[in-house]
Amino acid sequence: MGYLVYARKYRPKTFEEMIGQKAVVQTLYNAIKNDRVAHAYIFSGMRGVGKTTAARILAKALNCKKGPTPVPCNQCDFCLEIDEDRSLDVIEMDGASHGLIDDVRVIQEGLQYKPVHCRNKIIIIDEVHMLGRFAFNALLKTLEEPPENTVFIFATTEFHKVPTTIVSRCQCFNFKRIVHKDIYEHLKYIAKEESISITSAGLNLLAEAADGSLRDAQSLLDQAVAFSGNEIKEDDLKVILATVNQELLFQFSGAVIEEKPDRIFELVEKVIDSGYDLRYFHGQLIQHFRNLLLVRSVKDTEDILPFGDKDLEKLRNEATKASKEEILRYLDVLQEWEQGLRYTSHPRIYLESSLIKLCHFKQIVPLKRIIEQLKEKNEGFSPRSASRAFSQVREKQDERPKIEETKKIKLKNFGNPSNKGIKKESNTDKILKDPKVQDFMDTFKAQIISVEEKKI
Repeated sequence: MGYLVYARKYRPKTFEEMIGQKAVVQTLYNAIKNDRVAHAYIFSGMRGVGKTTAARILAKALNCKKGPTPVPCNQCDFCLEIDEDRSLDVIEMDGASHGLIDDVRVIQEGLQYKPVHCRNKIIIIDEVHMLGRFAFNALLKTLEEPPENTVFIFATTEFHKVPTTIVSRCQCFNFKRIVHKDIYEHLKYIAKEESISITSAGLNLLAEAADGSLRDAQSLLDQAVAFSGNEIKEDDLKVILATVNQELLFQFSGAVIEEKPDRIFELVEKVIDSGYDLRYFHGQLIQHFRNLLLVRSVKDTEDILPFGDKDLEKLRNEATKASKEEILRYLDVLQEWEQGLRYTSHPRIYLESSLIKLCHFKQIVPLKRIIEQLKEKNEGFSPRSASRAFSQVREKQDERPKIEETKKIKLKNFGNPSNKGIKKESNTDKILKDPKVQDFMDTFKAQIISVEEKKI
């Protein structure tokens, strides 16, 4: 037998071996134990979390020589045939390549006959959402009233694309993402079984890169062994995973927090020279600022962040250079700009200009501080003093001559040639020159158009 990859070699063969799906496992276990197995199931969830594996275990549990039993023996002919995908009564197909109505008709014709060897006939359709509309419609009656000893198991990564008419005829199970800790422990178990030398930080890197998929984690470990042999170093993993150098991320965050926009152009040039995609790098920068916010907000982060003690200490030192509010502002804006970077035709210019703007964010004065400054500037000023200033303006108005006399003076001066070119100072100008009135105007930035009495 040829080489078997870790994803297949360490594939769970019983419900107890499944990782991170306790609710699903317990429900199926009890259904088999209490003879309450449904005629149709839908297993939904992201890639690599055990949907197809659970379907095969269920098929073995229903057809095991010692069964039906929630714990298949994995030794009888029926179990071995299902494991090796050569059982005539367990039909496994994918919806992408068998999504036509003719493919469904072939299945329906086969259901007319009883199982050849096994106790139950199991139909497993992977990526069932890829079936065509007519294929789904052809399945409706069969799903509602299937032949005796027939069980349908559908698996999908896009549950929302499955018609509600199909969903209503099935029991639905949602498979969760595998948590980081469970992936880490499983990789540690495989490394021990395969005599692989890898550090805890290296396992954390693999678990983080898997992003909730156990199959992805196993494949990455397989790839790392192929690259480095049985002694895997962290530097080798960074090359394999194409992760952004942490030192480079710290240089960017330092330039932003320390308000040094002149360093941005040089750092972006480093990113390009290192061969990183700018959009991918921007995503890593968002993750970096999230880590800074996390260590700034939470005391114990050892179980949350997959870093060693030295890296955690470095994150804490970097986070102390800014307040939680400032780091949160950086993080929010970086996420808002991600969409623009994705669709711009000049990603380098967009990234440079965005990060330069980020360097000036500390100069933004909070609204609360602006209000405090206004209060300090206008300290001692009150509505009473404003009323007093208006009264003084009114007194000046009352001292002016009568309007009729003013008109006579203007007419007289208009006819006297000796007064031509001489501009007489008006009462308004006199009032505005008063120091108290000027102080009032400076305080309120007021603009007085006229203090002349309007004739009604």
